[in-house]
Amino acid sequence: MSLSRDLFLGFVKMHILYHAGEEPVYGLWMIEELARHGYTLSPGTLYPMLHSLEEEGLLAREKRVVEGKVRKYYTLTETGETALAEGRERAIELLREISPGP
Repeated sequence: MSLSRDLFLGFVKMHILYHAGEEPVYGLWMIEELARHGYTLSPGTLYPMLHSLEEEGLLAREKRVVEGKVRKYYTLTETGETALAEGRERAIELLREISPGP
């Protein structure tokens, strides 16, 4: 049985917020990083998600020229930090609840 799309995308969004809080991230790097965690995303899935998180005020975008090309880097905003902290708390609470007990 596969993970539902909504649940899958929720996990991906948490990864994005986390990594954007650690250092500025860009799309291709994020696709590769998510793949290391077992998430396979196409640019057609990731880029709209990044734009949506930016529109929600969770990420800020900065354009940089890298090797002659414009690359968009995303960093976590204060609102994003709050959302990540709340998501982390809820994830920990859920994990405690659904984990098998001793």
